[in-house]
Amino acid sequence: MITAPSAAATAAESYLRARHDLTPGLQSEGAELLLAADGRSSYRIMADTVAGARRVLDLGCADGWLLERLAEAGAETLAGIDLSEGELAFARRRPALAGADLRCGRAQQLPYADGSYDAVVSHMAFMLMSDVEQVVAEVARVLVPGGMFAVAVGGGAVKGEARDLFMTLARPLFRARSTESQVPELGDRRTRRREGLDEILVPHGFEPVSWEPVAVDRRGTPEQVWEMLAGMLYDMHDLGEEQVAQLHDRFMTDSQSLVAPDGILPCGMWINHATTRLRSAQQIHA
Repeated sequence: MITAPSAAATAAESYLRARHDLTPGLQSEGAELLLAADGRSSYRIMADTVAGARRVLDLGCADGWLLERLAEAGAETLAGIDLSEGELAFARRRPALAGADLRCGRAQQLPYADGSYDAVVSHMAFMLMSDVEQVVAEVARVLVPGGMFAVAVGGGAVKGEARDLFMTLARPLFRARSTESQVPELGDRRTRRREGLDEILVPHGFEPVSWEPVAVDRRGTPEQVWEMLAGMLYDMHDLGEEQVAQLHDRFMTDSQSLVAPDGILPCGMWINHATTRLRSAQQIHA
């Protein structure tokens, strides 16, 4: 049964909507530059994971970059849902998505018919969603039996590299903000762990997840790395100009010891790719 969102869920979704309306395309542009050792972006890895699925739905589709990769991987029927009209307007301008069904709404109440999709994907968005059991129930409803659910969730920084340093310097500033200016609690922490995902998914008829940690890197000059990190993290938008300037100076100074002889600063992070399939009624009752 679909229930109304709690006050906490409403606050979190309002925050996400406002942030993405302000900077449509920014998160996806940065994510596409994060490359694994084989040269693929995390989006490309997800698209390859569900290659062969004819009908695919993207939860938290943002500006449609992943949907483009899915089209390139062979998907014929594409749909995406997102909280942000700004991101969706960006997605609708993509020629490859001219026929995609793009809607503004909540993943907890999907406006799609039962058994409409062969695969549902969510890249770094499922982990930010409230009421995840309701999301999963909706995913199970719109998938065909045997359909795939693929999610990518953050796994933290690669230790000893630029993102790790950046977060070490930034966390005290994030914690020092007033309660009113802090980012609201986003998502369910269980979604970031393999065991937590199984706890959420299996009762809704899904198989235990397969789990693949992938290290991706957005290396560049120290200034390029700073701009990428400062632009992608929600918490940065709520810091004052003086705090941002101080953090920039500390980062530029402290990162010098990590810069390679060619002037490039490594900036790795882990993204965990989890996949599962919806069991058929016969499998569930076997």
